[in-house]
Amino acid sequence: MKRVVIDTNVIISAMLSPTGSPAKIMQLVYCGELLICYSEAIVDEYIRVLAYKKFSFPDQAIEKLLDTIHRLGMQYDPANSNIQLIDEDDRTFYDTSKESKSILITGNVKHYPVETFIMSPAAFLGAYNAVVENSL
Repeated sequence: MKRVVIDTNVIISAMLSPTGSPAKIMQLVYCGELLICYSEAIVDEYIRVLAYKKFSFPDQAIEKLLDTIHRLGMQYDPANSNIQLIDEDDRTFYDTSKESKSILITGNVKHYPVETFIMSPAAFLGAYNAVVENSL
């Protein structure tokens, strides 16, 4: 099972657009094809952003997401790296990804250093689908 860390912007996009790449990634999490790796700080960030009034997400949808993460995911407590990042809020995603040896899926690839484990949702799905096709 492929391990992933999912940036908040991907979670938000999945909830706003049920047919886009982020939603397809979340479907892979929900059906057990991907193992979502997280830290307490990541979950705190999800909760904080999902609560923004501009999104108006139903409480049930937020609860389902958080329950899925806790039930199906794997929690890590990564040490803080000293890598320079554009947005300090991204550090927990980067550090958890490094600690868990996961792919970091983000809509803000430009906020992170250029590394092979950091991918946009579309790039991740392209690579994932290529691996699935080659295994058939």
